[in-house]
Amino acid sequence: MARCSFLKTINDQPSTMLPDHPFRDYRGRRVTVLGLGSFGGGVGAVRFLVDRGAQVTISDARPAEQLAESLAELEGLPVERHLGGNDPADVTGAELVVVNPAIKRDHPLLKAAAAAGVPLTSEMNLFWQHNRGRVAAVTGSNGKSTTTALLHNILRQGPGKSWLGGNIGRSLLPDVDQISPDDWVVLELSSFQLTDLDRLQVSPEVSVVTNFSPNHLDWHPSLDHYRWAKQSLLRWQTAKSTAVLNADDPDVADWPSPGRRAWFGLTDAGRSGAFATVGGCIVRDNAGEVTWPLGDWLTLPGRHNLANALGAIAAARACGATREMVEAGIRTYQPLPHRLQFVGEVRGVKFYNDSLATTPESAEVALEAFDRPIVLLAGGYDKHVDLSGMARAIARKAKAVVLLGQTGPLIGELVRQTERNRCLVSPSQPDFPTAFAWAVAAAESGDVVVLSPGCASYDWFRNFADRGRRFEELVRGQLSVVSGEEGKSGVSGGIRAPTAGDN
Repeated sequence: MARCSFLKTINDQPSTMLPDHPFRDYRGRRVTVLGLGSFGGGVGAVRFLVDRGAQVTISDARPAEQLAESLAELEGLPVERHLGGNDPADVTGAELVVVNPAIKRDHPLLKAAAAAGVPLTSEMNLFWQHNRGRVAAVTGSNGKSTTTALLHNILRQGPGKSWLGGNIGRSLLPDVDQISPDDWVVLELSSFQLTDLDRLQVSPEVSVVTNFSPNHLDWHPSLDHYRWAKQSLLRWQTAKSTAVLNADDPDVADWPSPGRRAWFGLTDAGRSGAFATVGGCIVRDNAGEVTWPLGDWLTLPGRHNLANALGAIAAARACGATREMVEAGIRTYQPLPHRLQFVGEVRGVKFYNDSLATTPESAEVALEAFDRPIVLLAGGYDKHVDLSGMARAIARKAKAVVLLGQTGPLIGELVRQTERNRCLVSPSQPDFPTAFAWAVAAAESGDVVVLSPGCASYDWFRNFADRGRRFEELVRGQLSVVSGEEGKSGVSGGIRAPTAGDN
């Protein structure tokens, strides 16, 4: 079956990408970074290339004001900037084009570069070609950011150095010369990045697949292509490599790898890897079988985070981590920004920022993480994925839902059509402040207000981080208002900001 085979050749595989660049000396080379972006990959590529003497041009269709944060990091560098539009000469006149992974492979500029014989690469491909460290890489449709960060935090407890990068938000390309062969490089890799990395036949020492569900079908030409991209993390592994797979996911559990395989899951599958037990986990590997009190170590809420921790533990063991490293890494882990992040409490209502939930499945697990009444902010950019399961979860778990962005009306209609629906559905909101105000008005003491959109952010925001920051600003505005009221009345209590112990 296609879902558990490697699909090494598929009809709708992008055909415009050429073999990676034929040179490693960048001095004097004309290089265009196509799509600077907002998550650090473009900035990292620019810094890397400038440091090596390349003549760098940034070409981005967005205007400077939308790229302000990225441009600020490049202040003072000798870089030519072509912003607010794309000139075909930027790519056809270059000796190398570094392509933002979010750009679709049928983009006219990439076709123009291919016709001109200009090599195309990406920030991650450049890093992989220059990296000397050992790689533990994580992909999946949901949970990959938390699993990646947990794995990194475990490995950094050991004697060697551990580096964190990839799709999680920081480019390691400018630091690549500092990475030694004994270091561990922990990477979160998206399907976009893996589409290009497949050309390099990359073979991580340890690969982790958290799960698989339809996503990014506005970018990938088919579900089979999306699966093919994810399987690139395993396809070129060697007999010395390890693939860590989610035993609870029937699609992922049987994905093949030329290397060893280990599993993780909430139900003990009797295989090698890490599995949940009552209050803890059982770990099986070459060292034997042990039971650890994971429930005492892990403070992240929700069964999905338990699964993330199990995936990180199985991968860490494959990397040689000891029990002491695992315990210290889990205990000291701090939740990622925008991932079920506690922001504050106002008049007994707790506010959580889960803006990183950009898939329906991630919003569903956020709903399962709370035992309080939930007022949910949901919706956003339309990636052409099925939202019916998310709507059913909202109808079952949420007290009220506030509709955001392009997909808001569809989510609202699906919730209303759900049998035995008791969820209050807001009107479609014109903007985010209005949506937030509706959520505040719908919440009562003892409730939680959760931004877990289940969709991408690009219709209203630059990215999920921009969306999360805006939510936090609005919560802080509520904190300020209530603080002012309390100061005037002389009444204290009923409000608090988050502390390190909050999840």
